[in-house]
Amino acid sequence: MKSIITIGRTFGSGGREIGEKLAAYYGIKCYDKELLARAAKESGLCEEVLTEHDERSTGSFLFNLVMDTYSFGYNNSSFVDMPVSHKVFLAQFDAIKKIAEDGPCVIVGRCADYALQDFSNVLNIFIYGKKEERIKRIMERFSDIDSPDKAWDMIRKKDKQRRSYYDYYSTKKWGHVSTYDLSIDSAVLGIEGTVKLLTQFIDDKEALSD
Repeated sequence: MKSIITIGRTFGSGGREIGEKLAAYYGIKCYDKELLARAAKESGLCEEVLTEHDERSTGSFLFNLVMDTYSFGYNNSSFVDMPVSHKVFLAQFDAIKKIAEDGPCVIVGRCADYALQDFSNVLNIFIYGKKEERIKRIMERFSDIDSPDKAWDMIRKKDKQRRSYYDYYSTKKWGHVSTYDLSIDSAVLGIEGTVKLLTQFIDDKEALSD
C-alpha cells in the first residue's frame, strides 16, 4: 500500500465508516476527528476551537490573503489577527500535509484532496448516497432525530456547510465528478460492498503505477 486516500462525503452517506474500514483493510491510520487533535497540538490552537469551526467557512476574509499568511507560519501577525475559521483551516491544512508525509493513510473531509494536490500518490474518493438511505442512517445514529423530515433537514444543512467550506477554501467544486478520481453511491452496494469495490480500485490503480 503506497497511496494516501482522501474521502469527501455527503452527510449520512457512510463516508467516515467506509474510510475507517478501508484503513483497517490496509492496516493504515484513518484521520477524521483525530486530525483536529493533531492540528491543535501543532498550531497551538485550542482543540475545542477547531471542533467548533470544523469544516465551516466564512466570507469575511479574502482567500488569497489566507494562503499568503500560510506561507509565513502561525506566529505571523496577520495570522494572529485573522478570523478564527481561517486559523482553523490553516492549522488543518498544515496538519494534513504533515500526516501525508508520514506515509499511506486515509483522510476524511477537510479539503484533504486540495491540500495534497501536489502529492503524486493521492487517490481522491467521493461518497454520496440516496436520500432514503441517508435519512435512515442519520435516524439510527442520532437518538434525538425522530422523524425523516428532521433527518433530511439536518442532512441538507450539513451538506450545505461542507460544500460552502470546500468551495470557499479550494479551487474545485465539492461533489463534482471532475474533482475526484472516483465517486460512488454507497447505497448501491452498501457499506461493505462499497469498501470491496474501493479496495479493488485502489489495488488496480497501484498496480498500474508500479
